[in-house]
Amino acid sequence: MKVLFVGDVVGSIGRKMLFETLPLLKSNYRPQLTIVNGENAAAGRGMTEKIYKEFLQAGVDLITMGNHTWDNRDIFEFIGDERIKMIRPANFPDGTPGIGYKIIQINQSKIAVINLQGRVFLNDLDDPFRKIDEILEEIPKDVLCIFVDFHAEVTSEKQAMAWYLDGRVSAVVGTHTHVQTNDARILPSGTAYLTDAGMTGAYDSILGVETNIIINRFLTQMPVRHQIPEEGRKLLSGCYIEIDDKTGKATKIEPIMVNDDRPFKE
Repeated sequence: MKVLFVGDVVGSIGRKMLFETLPLLKSNYRPQLTIVNGENAAAGRGMTEKIYKEFLQAGVDLITMGNHTWDNRDIFEFIGDERIKMIRPANFPDGTPGIGYKIIQINQSKIAVINLQGRVFLNDLDDPFRKIDEILEEIPKDVLCIFVDFHAEVTSEKQAMAWYLDGRVSAVVGTHTHVQTNDARILPSGTAYLTDAGMTGAYDSILGVETNIIINRFLTQMPVRHQIPEEGRKLLSGCYIEIDDKTGKATKIEPIMVNDDRPFKE
């Protein structure tokens, strides 16, 4: 099983970079499943139905979300569709619209994709560790490939989740902090891990936001309204993972980082 994952797409500049670069990535890696975190896709805050459809038309197979899932109320108009190709954190409270994981049939194999959200420095949701235990009990035994997007703030919580799931899932990839980490590895029992996949958005920014706005926030400690650059150099971050269909164990994880100074080359 070949999986391409693209980290948090931020605003229109991130969407532009995704649409420009994804065909090249798919041509080179030939993934069987392409997953994109889209929780910041609509001007940094949530997802709209128009953007959702654009992602699918661009070749995205499944969209994961995070703590900004509900920032754009347009999502309530379509997230309940049973055919939806989008998942939100599974540890949102019971009764929350949408689904937290999805099982996808690819040729003769199946893969489960799960979205979870951490609790440290984020909203106090249900325990993601106990929630993943519940989900793994629900997933049919013939589903050996399991990918987890863990949307969390702190490194220790992400690492703890990966070690907790080592040998029980195929991959744990972190999102949310927007800076790709240099720790891609396969854990001893076969789980691929990357603390954060990084973001897809403005290269000359601070976590995808105009630099002067964030610097002023640190200088003054006054609240600011985040503004996403619409022009300038662009960045795409993510990773590519290969999983043994017969065991569900990862055999390869490769970080991906492309920007206008370092374009993707096959």
